[in-house]
Amino acid sequence: MSTPAAAALPPRSFRDVWLISAGHGLTHWYPATFYVLLPLIGKELGLSYTEIGFLMSMQHIAGAISNLPGGMFVDAVGKKGYLMAASLFWVGFPYALMSLTSSLWMLVICLMLVGIGNNIWHPAAIPTLAHRYPQRKGLVLSFHGMGGNVGEALAPLAAGTLLAWFSWREVVVINIAPGIVMATLIVMLVGALATSRGEDDVNAKHDGGERPRFDAKKYFSDLMGLVRDRTLMLICVSAGFRTLTQTGLLVFLPVYLAYEQGYSPIAVGLCMTVLQVAGLIAGPIAGHLSDKVGRQKVVLSSMLLTGVTIIGMVFVGQSLVFIVFVALVGFFLYAMRPVMQAWAVENTPKHLAGTGVGLQFTILSIGGSIAPALFGVIADTWNVYAAFYFLAGTIIVANLLVLFIPSQRPARA
Repeated sequence: MSTPAAAALPPRSFRDVWLISAGHGLTHWYPATFYVLLPLIGKELGLSYTEIGFLMSMQHIAGAISNLPGGMFVDAVGKKGYLMAASLFWVGFPYALMSLTSSLWMLVICLMLVGIGNNIWHPAAIPTLAHRYPQRKGLVLSFHGMGGNVGEALAPLAAGTLLAWFSWREVVVINIAPGIVMATLIVMLVGALATSRGEDDVNAKHDGGERPRFDAKKYFSDLMGLVRDRTLMLICVSAGFRTLTQTGLLVFLPVYLAYEQGYSPIAVGLCMTVLQVAGLIAGPIAGHLSDKVGRQKVVLSSMLLTGVTIIGMVFVGQSLVFIVFVALVGFFLYAMRPVMQAWAVENTPKHLAGTGVGLQFTILSIGGSIAPALFGVIADTWNVYAAFYFLAGTIIVANLLVLFIPSQRPARA
């Protein structure tokens, strides 16, 4: 039930949505660039599919370890604007260090630092948007996801183009410049949000008190309640399998195109851009539909169609139809991401919003850490096509889990 303070709040403009979504795009720019550089890095360092998978799995393992503490830290500190700004810096800096790397283990350290830094952004940004726009969670979180898609769409195309003239080490150095400019702008704008009072502070004032002090004992008791919540955990585990599918595609689709199909760096970048542009279009459509018809229906249909299109993508091979299937995979795969985030937030108490997102992204990171390693082992043991069939199977498992989620209940106050 909404509080009187919340009910008295006038309709908000979408200024904050665009602001935070732009920051989200920056957090995705550098990882998306790295996916295009990965085939060249792998060849230079002589990495097998298994070693490439291990490399990316370590990034997600670091995320799995740090996600929940990151969410807890966000809930304890509360200054979400400044935390988002700090996350932006932490994500970009390790990629600059990669220009100096000469071994697999140096890359592992850099990617693990990225995995840790990226996990402050989501617990700060997602609850902020969901609670500032309570009746349009699916839509605003789809715009937030769309910001990430824009970053992921533009980065591979830019990187693929630059690789026509420069080495991957030079591209990493060149890529630092726009990142520094964008990071400075985002730090200034996102930091400004911390000077305005959020809903928590408004409600605290209305109730006639200060912001409540952090009670560790009660907090951990509430945290155990989240872990025991069947609905929330099924949503998170299903989303984890979806992330397993997504991570496997993002890591190995560029490698597959370069190694197996002989695509040029520009063509690889174009394919990855098509994947992200399709996701960019799908997010707002799915988010709006989920606000109207329910989260479960949208997720079920998106997952089913993702599995079908992944199998279709493998079958068509080098034909032009391949690009169409890449676009369809991106459309259906990314359509469900903001919907599942909104679904999880609706089943999390407001005072644990950051922790709930941290818990969700911990499970997502576990799924993401499994995907590259398993894909690499399957590809080296059998072939890369068998590994793609494995990814199609993981999205089917995610779909089956959604069937066991209880019917939607009213969002918690």
